[in-house]
Amino acid sequence: MRLYRGRMNTNWSDYPVFLAVAEAGSLTAAGKSLGMSQPTVGRRIRALEDHFKTPLLKRKDGQLIPTVFGQSMLDHIRRMQDEAAAIDRSSATLEDSLSGVVRLSATEGIGTAWLPGVMQRFRSEHPDILVDIGISFQSYNLAQREADIALRWNSPGEQNSLIGRKVADVSFGMFASPEYLALAGAPQTLEDMPKHDGVVASIMDGKILWISDPDTDQPIHMPGRITFKTNSIWAFYEGLEQGYGIGMLPLCGTAAQGRHLVRVMPELEHTEALYLVAHQDLKRSARIRAVFDYLGEAFRQDNDFFGCGGESVFSPGRFDIAPPSACRVEREHSHLTVAAE
Repeated sequence: MRLYRGRMNTNWSDYPVFLAVAEAGSLTAAGKSLGMSQPTVGRRIRALEDHFKTPLLKRKDGQLIPTVFGQSMLDHIRRMQDEAAAIDRSSATLEDSLSGVVRLSATEGIGTAWLPGVMQRFRSEHPDILVDIGISFQSYNLAQREADIALRWNSPGEQNSLIGRKVADVSFGMFASPEYLALAGAPQTLEDMPKHDGVVASIMDGKILWISDPDTDQPIHMPGRITFKTNSIWAFYEGLEQGYGIGMLPLCGTAAQGRHLVRVMPELEHTEALYLVAHQDLKRSARIRAVFDYLGEAFRQDNDFFGCGGESVFSPGRFDIAPPSACRVEREHSHLTVAAE
């Protein structure tokens, strides 16, 4: 029996390159996401096109989009990717030992100021579990094993295969530096905001960290002008401290303690839900299940910190979990929402 071998010399590693270009719309953007140079990406695409003897991409409105054949290939590539991820997850579910890497994903702020200290406490009891924290305002794909556990704002996501647990209601307020308030005065109501400068952070899906209408999800009561905008929470804090204007911050963490900032309109308070999420397959992995359950308990113990600000029970030097602090039992919650993830 003759075996047909004409199509079997494809380099499988070229397929993810083609997928990255199709999703990014350009060789340069795909190269950045893959850690490759633009010429290397172009060479890999040409190798695929030479192999199949047909174009895979075409240019439209300045973007590279798949041809009809290219789109057909992408459907197969995505199925291959899903199957490979399923194999990866299956191997993880067989791990009964409390050792190995656990990949976490979170946004700046909670992922940089709170999570490392919390996980170090966990590792004092489980030193063989290694922590890998991915910080991004983009949602990591848990089904593709980009992360094992994610912290997500507002909802756990829409995939049926995800397990999500609401772990905190994080309170937000308005802040500015004393220097800015000395020059411009403090707003008394949201109707005063057009008279003031604003500091905003560009976060999930192009949204900004500001008050938004609950029905339209569009920013409302905007300042008269935005004098500082950034996609970094740390630069955002610095912009506020440097006196650029007024911004919306969580009461917890560096926004409410240790920062040279003053809260304005203290009656304005809003909470955003925070979810702990994992793929249902990985929940059966001993080390991932241990981290998931530990984080759920950590959020419960730090409930006052996320709701009222102040000091976290996981602050350096506090290795004995303190009882809940005197936090306001009743808080006035604004009907307004914050344009977060």
